Amino acid sequence: MTEPRIAKFCIGQVVKHRIFPFRGVIFDIDPTFNNTEEWWLSIPAEVRPHKDQPFYHLFAENAETEYVAYVSEQNLLADHSSDPIRHPQVREMFVKDRSGAYRPRDLRVN
Repeated sequence: MTEPRIAKFCIGQVVKHRIFPFRGVIFDIDPTFNNTEEWWLSIPAEVRPHKDQPFYHLFAENAETEYVAYVSEQNLLADHSSDPIRHPQVREMFVKDRSGAYRPRDLRVN
């Protein structure tokens, strides 16, 4: 068994899909594939990613809608556009700092 790779992207980072026209903020990372076999097999074989790489949970959006996406590292690129993310859950989990980066909110209950 091989060691999981170190994730290239981090929580709060804005990324875009390498092929499809959507972008989003990373809110969780799996060191290797951690979804259902049915989900993985639903991806066409010619573009199906390897399971032994980090997979990212995104608050994603495209021109029409907002949703949650699960994307392999090989299919993501850093998004340097500085365009705001409109996904409503981003405001629930993150704050935008002065540099424009998304930082996780302190969700501890006092």
